[in-house]
Amino acid sequence: MTSTWHRDTLSIDQRLALKTAAGTLARQFDGTFGSETIERFLHSSYDEFAGRAVVLNHLPLLAEKFARQRLQALARVEGRSSDGRPVVLFLCTHNAGRSQMALGFFTHLAGNRAIAWSGGSEPGTAVNPAAVAAMAERGIDISAEYPKPWTDEIVRAADAVITMGCGDACPVFPGRRYEEWVLEDPAGLTVDDVRPIRDEIERRVRALLAELVPAAR
Repeated sequence: MTSTWHRDTLSIDQRLALKTAAGTLARQFDGTFGSETIERFLHSSYDEFAGRAVVLNHLPLLAEKFARQRLQALARVEGRSSDGRPVVLFLCTHNAGRSQMALGFFTHLAGNRAIAWSGGSEPGTAVNPAAVAAMAERGIDISAEYPKPWTDEIVRAADAVITMGCGDACPVFPGRRYEEWVLEDPAGLTVDDVRPIRDEIERRVRALLAELVPAAR
């Protein structure tokens, strides 16, 4: 992830928000990572969203959430933290439709028995409104989610990587389980058109969860 934004380009409010976020992450990862690693991940996460953000005020919060996920992944990869739960990574092109619906279903159905993350090869600027509406019909709110990329540590921390149309751009690391789900891209579709895609994703997620967590009902 290449850094293109620097601290001297940030507003006072953004600097304060990032400082607060760094403190929060430092407390959460106390004894696992030092402040230098935490700040590096936080600022590189900020850089990732800064180049395509629509609402700048949300950047520090997005950076904190993404940095937290990346640090959790790195802790698993380095053997610093592991609770034994399987991790699934859902990947598509824009991380705005298919992978977000899969993430929503998996998180909802798995509860605390498994972990799910998502990402995109070319992250969009917002989650597809039709996907949000279709998932709301199932009682699952994905409106607070946001398109994000994947990083090496996130892929390496996953036990299973489910790809949906990202093709050659999808990352491949030895030892991971890979599975391609052929699904229509909901970009530009109406809610009516998204419903069949949503239902197929739900079916596949339920099957995957039952396989990964045999006790799942």
